Amino acid sequence: MTTPRRVESLLTDKGQVPVYTTAVVEQPWADYTAVEHDTWARLCARQGEILPRRACRAFLENLQALGMHGDRIPKFDALNVHLQRATGWRLIGVEGLLPELDFFQHLAAREFPVTWWIRRPEQFDYISEPDLFHDLFGHVPLLMNPVFADYMQAYGAGGVRAATFGGEPLTNLTRLYWYTVEFGLIREAEGLRIYGSGISSSQGESVYCLDSSAPNRVGFDLARVMRTRYRIDTYQKTYFVIDSFEQLFRATVAPDFGPIYYGLKGAQSIPAGALLDTDAVIQRGSGEGWLADGDV
Repeated sequence: MTTPRRVESLLTDKGQVPVYTTAVVEQPWADYTAVEHDTWARLCARQGEILPRRACRAFLENLQALGMHGDRIPKFDALNVHLQRATGWRLIGVEGLLPELDFFQHLAAREFPVTWWIRRPEQFDYISEPDLFHDLFGHVPLLMNPVFADYMQAYGAGGVRAATFGGEPLTNLTRLYWYTVEFGLIREAEGLRIYGSGISSSQGESVYCLDSSAPNRVGFDLARVMRTRYRIDTYQKTYFVIDSFEQLFRATVAPDFGPIYYGLKGAQSIPAGALLDTDAVIQRGSGEGWLADGDV
């Protein structure tokens, strides 16, 4: 088997420029080096110390069920046995970032794209794009949850449809994914907990999102989320909180998004750190350490 390519963003004089690929590849498990397995093991161990009192119950229970805390990078085929049995999802290997439509099509087919390569040792604390650890450790446990798994499929189907509406609806959907799948919080009996993969795979943000007084924490509202810009280079200024995965599913699957897109057409976007009079504010952030610009 030919080793698939490692497709990464390019560093230019204008900063990081994403590079996209559409290839679906076999996981070259036998080719992972001892250093790569060690990187996986150390990342898992670090997050394993942080998340037990921070991540939501579904994430922790399914992380354990999948056995992803080992000292070796998991095999996609082995994980697929559990996923297929639980929710009908399966993992597919990819070389890097996918174009939006390709990504949506895979989700709609209950296929979750996982980057086959893991960050280099010098990227241990931060990498600017998804790698195997982010995709596998951060995303896959919740694909074992039936309601969240259905939400992900419905999101993919919605993305395929949104692609026919043009650029603005895709921007709205990207914000929805960012503030739920990547950086979402959920209210549980013990308090606010993490379910977003961008948080659960990050040492610093796992602590910051719950403990810091700087960010806003706001009740989830679909249209509000879809108008809100976000950060890709720092911790988030605002986190949106759901009460349950059922709430998230109902809010984003039951309505016809066509009228929602129409209602948002031309609406002014909301800065990442702004609060509105209509927000269900759980905590008004202090804004300490926020950069004045850079919202996407």
